[in-house]
Amino acid sequence: METTLRGVGVSHGVAIGEVRHMGTAVLEPPAKQIPAEEAEREQGRARQAVEAVAADLIARGNLAGGEAQHVLEAQAMMAQDPELMADVERRIAVGSTAERGVYDAFASYRALLAGAGEYLAGRVADLDDVRNRIVARLLGVPMPGVPDSDEPYVLIARDLAPADTALLDPALVLGFVTEEGGPTSHSAILARALGVPAVVALPGAGELAEGTLIAVDGSTGEIFVEPSDAKRAELESAAAARKAALTAATGPGATSDGHKVPLLANVGGPADVPAAVEAGAEGVGLFRTEFLFLDDSKQAPSEEKQIAAYRAVLEAFPEGRVVVRVLDAGADKPLDFLTPADEPNPALGVRGLRSLLDHPDVLRTQLTALSKAAEGLPVYLEVMAPMVADRADAKAFADACREAGLNAKFGAMVEIPSAALRARSVLQEVEFLSLGTNDLAQYTFAADRQVGAVSRLQDPWQPALLDLVALSADAAKAEGKSCGVCGEAASDPLLACVLTGLGVTSLSMGAASIPYVRATLAKYTLAQCERAASAARAADSAEEARRAAQAVLSGE
Repeated sequence: METTLRGVGVSHGVAIGEVRHMGTAVLEPPAKQIPAEEAEREQGRARQAVEAVAADLIARGNLAGGEAQHVLEAQAMMAQDPELMADVERRIAVGSTAERGVYDAFASYRALLAGAGEYLAGRVADLDDVRNRIVARLLGVPMPGVPDSDEPYVLIARDLAPADTALLDPALVLGFVTEEGGPTSHSAILARALGVPAVVALPGAGELAEGTLIAVDGSTGEIFVEPSDAKRAELESAAAARKAALTAATGPGATSDGHKVPLLANVGGPADVPAAVEAGAEGVGLFRTEFLFLDDSKQAPSEEKQIAAYRAVLEAFPEGRVVVRVLDAGADKPLDFLTPADEPNPALGVRGLRSLLDHPDVLRTQLTALSKAAEGLPVYLEVMAPMVADRADAKAFADACREAGLNAKFGAMVEIPSAALRARSVLQEVEFLSLGTNDLAQYTFAADRQVGAVSRLQDPWQPALLDLVALSADAAKAEGKSCGVCGEAASDPLLACVLTGLGVTSLSMGAASIPYVRATLAKYTLAQCERAASAARAADSAEEARRAAQAVLSGE
């Protein structure tokens, strides 16, 4: 009998296939004591396992490329964290086996992060995966992972680690469903990059029996268990219609009545550029430069290395707009040379622009490198600061840009509610705003972006979040300046129409989402988008807002 479940759709498309479950988690190693003379040997085993896992993660990243490579390299750094390794060795020195020392050290770190409510708790799934890989290697058992199958299937898991998501074979894994995660989790972002339909935050997903036929709608978040022939035909017809619309929609982003909405790409470096160009991106709306810095947490990359990376991206978009976010360090992206090691809550501490203003030499080098990278290129370079809280922050960043002789527009990211509430004040110092809806939602609702239990508060359809977007867009319009969105909200085609109706002037997203957004925008007039935006803001919940906007755009 057909039944319907609902999670959070995070990657467009429809997948119909039989359920296959992810392998079970690594068992907890026994807590047995070892003689003191074996401690040194066990410490060596632990170090070897850590290095092997780090090397494997890096190798997987090299195979996957793009966004996945950056995520997996960050995981490798997590595995090699010197403080964690020191804790492991201390536990072994007092009698733990290598595997038990690793297990307990990671458990302690995990509890510390989760209990403190830190932003780093958003990476708990990544931390668990690293621990499991090290323990599995030490125990000599296979690492749980994607099941072997000769036939295509829909993957079900409690959560998917980046190392598993990055190397999914779309020819076999038709789509995936997870119990945990949220719309801005690493797995969701990588699913969109792969073009694999995905639904996350579905309670009870693990209870779906192996071999059950399900249909996954990654746009609506609906799961149809044992779908009827009629429902399958309906879903397949809708998927075919969407594919036809994607093929038909080409050129710059615009509404049906010609209102231009530039569609830009989010990139982490040169490896992400080919996909953006192929998708028809009109430029880059978010160049995440921190991935270049994460290659070595001990010191900043040289000016020459930075120039080469920046120029490779700038050259790909002649006459296009490239918006570069300066280093966003701290919280889940700690750097030994930049961020404090003893903050009780890094998410609310010295991160983003605050870190850079405390280390002006790092900011000056980056701005100088950007200036030199753009020399002689016919590109519209724009540079923005992360985590701007008020006008004083904006002024400090603009002053630093001018002192570095940067020939570009200076902007501010709106990720903190105060910046949205006082956007017009911030715009007295900078020339544009860019809304980072992922962090803006996190700070507005006090809801960690990686925790499935609070995913409803991370939903970018939340009316309160739409209100903050509207405040920012209205302020920019009043000042005659631009206000874009570069968070994951822009990748939702229906929400892209609402954002356009709110007055947002550009949309930036993962390359795979650009064709969907382009095709959907082209179906509606600006007036329709504005009416949909008003209806969404008048709602009292994210789900009501989504339904209200859909009703307006479908003419109901």
